[in-house]
Amino acid sequence: MRDADRLYRFLFEHTAIRGNLVYLDATWRAIRDAHPYPAAVRALLGEALAAVPLLAATIKLEGALILQVQGTGPIRTLVVQTTHDQKVRGLARWSGEVASAGTLPDLFGTGHLALTIERRDGRPYQGIVPLEEDRLAGAIERYFRDSEQLPTRLWLAADEERVAGLLLQRLPSPERDDEDWRRIGMLAETLTPAELTGQSSTNLLYRLFNEERVRLFEPEPVAFRCGCSRGRIATTLKMLGAAEVESIIAEQGAVEVTCEFCNRLYRFDAVDIGQLFAADTRHAPPPGQH
Repeated sequence: MRDADRLYRFLFEHTAIRGNLVYLDATWRAIRDAHPYPAAVRALLGEALAAVPLLAATIKLEGALILQVQGTGPIRTLVVQTTHDQKVRGLARWSGEVASAGTLPDLFGTGHLALTIERRDGRPYQGIVPLEEDRLAGAIERYFRDSEQLPTRLWLAADEERVAGLLLQRLPSPERDDEDWRRIGMLAETLTPAELTGQSSTNLLYRLFNEERVRLFEPEPVAFRCGCSRGRIATTLKMLGAAEVESIIAEQGAVEVTCEFCNRLYRFDAVDIGQLFAADTRHAPPPGQH
């Protein structure tokens, strides 16, 4: 599909309202297929993956934006991340039976949603809201209302092949534009999940806002990138220490580590571990040397 794995930004001319629209196809399938997610978990993970590029596009970001939902219910953790260059990844953890559908509190129990911005040149910023809304979109809208004071609306949808999302945001303006915000919001309220995942960007925006003056910008690619590597796993093993890792080798014959994000297996046998720690031994000073 022409809009596959693309993020679109648009503006409503002569108003202080902007929008973002995202479609994830191959990106979604790569993340969806990493684990056998129950239907409700898969749907929420898909919605969260659509949300993070939309949110990142509203800020000047050099680093990463992380959306995390944690609770005491059947779904324990959901975490998704996007970088400033729109590389996304995500996973969810659950326990026991998960209902095929339900509200956010039904599926997560008591918990919270956190949005964290990790900038390359500064300390992380985090905002947290309780899980009291029925939908993930509603919880994110509450975050913007309570933490950012920016009226924001979200529509998120996920099916087997595609996830998609639409964001509208009212920007600070010296002129009151309450009527514009209400009108455009009412038009967007007619959007159905099937339309969101099934319509092209141009058709969707025309269907919703054909009486508005909308400026659509060139799309930006979005892609799945896990970030794991054999080198990073090796660094983690070195932090455990030679004695701990060698005890695993003695018991199991090899160290196997599976990345939770992409399900890739990394295997280190006795020779690999010997080489890993031999490099440290060669550079270590002899006893008594200072």
